[in-house]
Amino acid sequence: MTSIPNRLKNSAVEFYPGVILAVVLAGIAQLIAIFIGGPVMLLALLIGMAVNRLGRQPRLAPGLKFSSKAILKFGVALLGARIGAEQIAALGVAPLVLVTIGVVTTILFGALLGRWIGLGSERGVLTGGATAICGASAALAISAALPDREWKERETAFTVVTVTTLSTLAMVLYPVISGLLGFNDHEAGIFLGGSIHDVAQVVGAGYTVSETAGEAATLTKLFRVALLAPVVLAVAFIFRERAETKGLKGLAPPPMLIGFIILAVLNSLGLLPQPFVLAATYLSTVCLATAVAAIGARTVLADLRELGWKPMVLMVSETVYICLVLLIGVLLL
Repeated sequence: MTSIPNRLKNSAVEFYPGVILAVVLAGIAQLIAIFIGGPVMLLALLIGMAVNRLGRQPRLAPGLKFSSKAILKFGVALLGARIGAEQIAALGVAPLVLVTIGVVTTILFGALLGRWIGLGSERGVLTGGATAICGASAALAISAALPDREWKERETAFTVVTVTTLSTLAMVLYPVISGLLGFNDHEAGIFLGGSIHDVAQVVGAGYTVSETAGEAATLTKLFRVALLAPVVLAVAFIFRERAETKGLKGLAPPPMLIGFIILAVLNSLGLLPQPFVLAATYLSTVCLATAVAAIGARTVLADLRELGWKPMVLMVSETVYICLVLLIGVLLL
């Protein structure tokens, strides 16, 4: 019988080549983002896809799979350190209700539209969650909570690319829309923070309008990020495979979600020192970039082309939907 230390040693030997490759690819993406500019997650994915031949090497495959699953879940758990109740309460009740309606109905819209066009509700929830909550990070978290499917990694990679592209377009167009509609700085911030996909693009769009709009947009976006925990929990419960739902195991929330909630609660209570919050936030970005790079290295471009036009129609429709919900809501506030 193999001892526990020997099993750990064997696992480390099996995983480390692929993990090191994923970390190196994520580091390259981070350097490019710092010195040249661009979204880290998208850069990590594209760099990973550029070396996808390496991802098919038997020696690297186990570590890349470990990076795309275990390291991903650890990074999602660390996202909780970014959330604080005090930040969210500063927005007021009406904007929080509006954003909640936008997030929930966008995911439901995605599930229904995905089923209607033949992609299935699971894919609709994946893309709808990415659109409604926080872009690439939400896509990775929801993907980790969904049951394993043959299409899941391809669809996740496609979602990360598409949601980042749409978010960048929104960053340019939405401030113009808010100006044409005569929104004041606070209203513009709520609209931008409630409708643009990724955090970085929300910040960019908000502070393009004004400092007040930037602060309101950032706080609104943080509330959307806070909704990631209940959404992931709901996805894990609803889409858990039948084999897993027999007995108590199927009812237990994923460990990554427990970690997320614990960190969010501790941060809300002021029990997390600021250096820890900064370190956790940075480590979360590193873990997620590593996971995305691994997903890219395991993704074949031909597989993405096989997805066809339906996923693109789905994501564009979800983007237009949440934009309209926030526009109408802000006009009625």
